[in-house]
Amino acid sequence: MSTYPIFRADHVGSFLRPRYLLDARQQFADKKIDITQLRKIEDQAITEVVKFQEEIGIRSVTDGEFRRTYFHLDFLKQLGGVTTDAPGTIIDDQGKEKLLPPNIRVTGKVKHIQDIQVADFTYLQSQAATTSVPKVAIPSPTMLHFRGGRDGIDKQAYPILEPDFYNDVAQAYAQELTALYHAGCRHVQMDDTNLAYLCDEKMREAARKRGDDPNQLPFKYAEFINKVVDLKPKDLVLSIHLCRGNFKSTFAASGNYGPVAEALLSEMKLDGYFLEYDDERSGGFEPLRFLQKGKIAILGLISSKFPQLENKDVIKRRIDEAAKFAPLEQLALSPQCGFSSTVHGNNITVDDERAKLKLVVDIAHSVWGKNEIN
Repeated sequence: MSTYPIFRADHVGSFLRPRYLLDARQQFADKKIDITQLRKIEDQAITEVVKFQEEIGIRSVTDGEFRRTYFHLDFLKQLGGVTTDAPGTIIDDQGKEKLLPPNIRVTGKVKHIQDIQVADFTYLQSQAATTSVPKVAIPSPTMLHFRGGRDGIDKQAYPILEPDFYNDVAQAYAQELTALYHAGCRHVQMDDTNLAYLCDEKMREAARKRGDDPNQLPFKYAEFINKVVDLKPKDLVLSIHLCRGNFKSTFAASGNYGPVAEALLSEMKLDGYFLEYDDERSGGFEPLRFLQKGKIAILGLISSKFPQLENKDVIKRRIDEAAKFAPLEQLALSPQCGFSSTVHGNNITVDDERAKLKLVVDIAHSVWGKNEIN
């Protein structure tokens, strides 16, 4: 088995929380059970979701993010110098509940003050089959800048951002990645909404109002993430997932990858790119022409938002279309996002999750054969 743990049939990571886990989290919030009791219940749910993935044929297994409320905040708030608030919600013009952007602030020097994911990874690894590769998903470091821009970063801690702010964040991330590596982790996926948001003109205008140039910001973020890459263990695979928002089957941004493609696919020294391509909001495959040799683009052609099952032949034709711009051997397949980026979950069922992932596996085997690992 190769040590390069990006598979032809992959997924982004989060799954619907079982009812008993949601109930336990509420009991913990109400102080009816303690953290030890909650963790034991989380352990049970994680054991079940690992088996669920492996039975379908998924070899890149996660803990479903079952210990988190939000995919990003639960991690970021454990960094020294970072303060986060739980986001609120609004009802949009179509009557759908949407998540408001959370308040993420840098209030002091950013430091790695404790291992964040190591204990969670260790349990995940203990439940995974020897033929599986446990994957950890963490938020992208760009989230500490994009949400608030310069005004969201304390001026006493960082009178100027370069180089200290970017170096401190990169060092904190590298320390977490190194700790995970020593625990046995070989694939970490960074979840990034910001680069995808920079494909949306509304979000680009918001960046301008914060004092940032949306044309230059992707290249700045490429430099930022490359600082992390340069400090991580060399054979730890580091990938990125670009997300346009994923809350109760809603989205936050639209736009093709053109504005960020060169910085993302040519400049970032990453191993894999999980790209949302489930509907017309993502545009065409032309930006894949920037994909560098030796890198993998995992095409999110299967929707995690809706229960309707995609047509296998249609998806295979879309893979053929993508292969006009990047070699087929540098492509893979996944759902476009997680099934439950927040504890609330998308408007689907566990049976829908199973059907979607089974479809991913079946198509990957049909297109690339059963030896799907790169």
